[in-house]
This record gives sequence, structure tokens and C-alpha cells, in this order.
Amino acid sequence: MSTEGAVGIKSKISTIGYVNRIQENIMSIKKKELAPLYEDLKAADCVICGGSGRSLYSLNAAMSQIALSQAGWRNKVVLTPDDPGFPGKSMYDAAADLERRYKKTLLLMNSGSGYSDDPLVMAQDLARYIEEKKSAHFSMGLLTSAISSPLSDITTKYGQVVQLKGRGKSKPTTEYSETGMMGDIFELGTLELLNSMIEAIFRNLEAGDVFRLCEEEFQKIGDMINANVNSETYTHLVDVMEKRTNVFLGGKGTGNEIAKMTGVRLFHIKSFLGDNVYITRGVNTPHPRAGDLEILLSFSGETRPVIIWADVLKKFGGTVFAITGNEDSTLAKKADLKIILPEEVKPSTPRRFYTRAAYVLSPLPVKLAERLGERGLNLPEYIISWYHSVTQ
Repeated sequence: MSTEGAVGIKSKISTIGYVNRIQENIMSIKKKELAPLYEDLKAADCVICGGSGRSLYSLNAAMSQIALSQAGWRNKVVLTPDDPGFPGKSMYDAAADLERRYKKTLLLMNSGSGYSDDPLVMAQDLARYIEEKKSAHFSMGLLTSAISSPLSDITTKYGQVVQLKGRGKSKPTTEYSETGMMGDIFELGTLELLNSMIEAIFRNLEAGDVFRLCEEEFQKIGDMINANVNSETYTHLVDVMEKRTNVFLGGKGTGNEIAKMTGVRLFHIKSFLGDNVYITRGVNTPHPRAGDLEILLSFSGETRPVIIWADVLKKFGGTVFAITGNEDSTLAKKADLKIILPEEVKPSTPRRFYTRAAYVLSPLPVKLAERLGERGLNLPEYIISWYHSVTQ
């Protein structure tokens, strides 16, 4: 495979058009553009995650794999400003303490537009600290679709920017299978790219090997989506969701980040039916009602809190849908509906399961919107975009 991009890859790996776009966008990145950021991430003792909404969840999901990896590389610390252990109220306040603790700290940001307030403020704060203290202990990294943006400009001065194309400029549409909803293409793309970067670092590979891992994984992701998106399980899920029912999503660790990624898009659809979407054990999560749906993620299928959540929902007469890597697990046996995404992986190593789960779940709001359209309730994207703009 060429180190400047992919050659000879299967152009269509999925019946869902936007998944093919994601693959094309990642494989169009050149090695020389990715390598500096890859090396900065590899060298960092501490990684600070910056983003907002689904972009942040995508970044957190990939970086959380570092916590699972206790061998194969020297340990890294991963923090977000919301963590209890973050040593300051802002990036500027925290920088002095981070400089004392770590030789190299990377502020890694994910923002499709390059205008997101949260990472922009973090970058501005860190830039101010670097200039005032003349510090050489920090660098910045950014994944973005907007190479010309305030966030890109700052990051270029103090680190590395990698452009990953998103959906691009297109008119509002209801053809969500082709375009995804809003930022799907960028957010799912950065999830796979970052996850492959973490795996490559863990395996001590070169930057060019990241593309090989992505190419290899997209073939599997495409097959998994194709096998499930038109299955009886998926159809039954849409049957449940088009009714007046609330949806709960949950997982622990990485699974929770994927739950939040999925929940954002489902909420934009379900809200128009007068329903709500909740993250299990969130601050505003109510008791479930009979008929509610719960989507649970656990690779092992034995995560105790997740199993308890399933028991509670079933006690209230709800439907439990599980995505797990183990067909014989407790969670799989308790679930009313399930999708099994098997993966052979050694303990304490990065997993692909959660990225696969995000991709397999991503057509769910698309299929729900299509079903509602068949019933006469069309949800043009400008309505979804407006609702997103006043709730995010």
C-alpha cells in the first residue's frame, strides 16, 4: 500500500453511502500530513482532550483505549477539563502544574468546523501560557475539516493540524443514508482514524501503517453494517422507536462515550415525537416506563453495572437491546434484542469493538427518520440543524 494514501481499495464497503465517504476521506489523507501529529501523540506523556459534543465523545472514545493498554508502550495520562483530577479551572491555570508533572503534554482537539468555543478557548489559554512562560513542554494537535479557521490558525503555530474532510457544503436533505446527519461523516471518521492511531502506537508501527489498519478495519465495518442494518433486529428496533417511547443508552468507560455519540443523533429525531433520549444514570435520567427502550454496550457482556441496568429496565417492562462481543455473556442472554460484534483481543490491549459498535449504531437514527417519512412525517435537516443549534 502506498504511504501517500490508499490504492486499489474497494470503493464501496457498505450499503450506507456516508460510510463509503468516510473511508474515502480518511484514505485521501497523505502520510506526510498525518506523521507529525502521530509522532507528537506517540511522544506525549499526557494528552488533554478538547472538543465539544459528538466531536469530543469521538475523541474521548479513542483516547480511552490508552487506559486499557497497560503494555506495549509507556503509560500515558489522558485528561479532559471536566475530570476531577484536572489541575485547574482552565487550560491556562492547569498548564503550570502539567509542566511540573510531565515532560511533554499534547492538547489534542477535534473540531470539524474549527470554530467550536470549548477547544478554541483551551487553545487560546495554552497559547498564552506558552508565550508568557516560553515553555517547550507543550504542543497542540487538531483534527478538522476547516484548514482555515481560528482553531486551525492557533494550532498550526504551536503544533500539527490534520485535515479530514467532512460532508462538505451540501443543501439540506432527507437522504441521510447518503449524507449522514450533520457531522456524522467527520465525527465517525475521526473516531476510526484516532482509534487506528492508538492501535498503531501500541503496536509500535509507523505513521503510514495507520492507513493500512483503517483499510483493514473498514472492510470489517462495512460487512458488519451490511449484515445488521436490514436485519430483523434492526427492523424491530425501528418498530419500537417509532412508537411513543423514551430511549436510554448506557455503557461504562469507552462504551459510555459511544452511547453519548449515538444518543445525540437519536435525540434529534425522537424529540419531534415528544419523546426523550437519556444516558443511563445521567443527572436528568428518570425511571423507565413500560415500553421504553434501552441500548446497552459492553464488550465482555459481564460489566456488572450494565447488567443491573438491563435488569431494572426489564423489571419495568421495557425492551433491552445489547451490543456485545460475547454471544454467551450474561448481557446477551438477558437482552430482548442483540447484535454480536466478536473480536479476538488480548486483555489490556486496544479494542476495535467500540468503534465498530458506533458504526453499526450510526444508521439507527437514519432508519428511524426514513420510517417516519414513510408515515408522512418528513424531518428535513434544517429542522434538525435548528434544534441542534439551540440545544448544544
